Amino acid sequence: MALVDVLLQVGLVVALGHLLAFLIVVGWDPRPTASDEPRLRYRLRRNLREVMPTLGVLAVVLTINKVVRDIGVELSWLLGVNLTRYIYLLESQFVAVLQSYANPLLTTYFGFVYIFGYTFLLTFPVLAYAVYERSQPLRVLLLTYILNYGIGVVCYVLVVAYGPRNYMPELVEPLLYTSWPQSQLLVAQVNVNTNVFPSLHTSLSATVALVAYRFRSIYPRWLPIATVLAVSIIISTMYLGIHWATDVVAGIIVAAASVELAVRIDDGRLAESVRRWRSRDSVSE
Repeated sequence: MALVDVLLQVGLVVALGHLLAFLIVVGWDPRPTASDEPRLRYRLRRNLREVMPTLGVLAVVLTINKVVRDIGVELSWLLGVNLTRYIYLLESQFVAVLQSYANPLLTTYFGFVYIFGYTFLLTFPVLAYAVYERSQPLRVLLLTYILNYGIGVVCYVLVVAYGPRNYMPELVEPLLYTSWPQSQLLVAQVNVNTNVFPSLHTSLSATVALVAYRFRSIYPRWLPIATVLAVSIIISTMYLGIHWATDVVAGIIVAAASVELAVRIDDGRLAESVRRWRSRDSVSE
């Protein structure tokens, strides 16, 4: 029952955030004319119809992600490499030093953005781009999500890595859990202790900010909001003791690669590059 209470809290806060952000970012007259409301519904239906194949692929990837997460720990220990010690040797006590600046106000803020802000950041642009006059921004965003989760699944199988709060509990506190114990119920549904490299919180947050920048002419007000939220979430992953700085850097690289690949896939440049490569390979033979 406690998990239901947590989900309800997150759902209510995120729904309120969607409403406020829609008014600020997209703009909406609460008293639309007779032609405005049908046009909005038309865009939504058309865009959803056009991105339906992409949505289907995303659903499959998320399903695979859940299955791998359930059996991934055993699979990772069989196939993967434990990088935790090497990550620690690379950055030592950086996260512990970052936590030395902790105070209740910062902990409350970073805990809030890690749970509520992250959920809002991933879901709001889907809504905003879904009612835009073209389907390309929504399609590109969904493609980036597919690539992020796909890369994440592969990395989590091939790499075993414990976060700093697990590897050096005497130095790094699990600040999210000490400030909001119920959050453990939610986090346990989407992650396991060995899945920290790369940080998907980082990669997906940075991805949304990069997509917002690429399509900044559509919703100019969304870019600063997405950027501030993304940076806050990225810092929160280390401040709360969940991820190493190495995980964060890897996540940013995944984000940049996902956005670039998604744009190339959407405009056909990736397929064209593959065709050229195959043609050149055939000629050389």
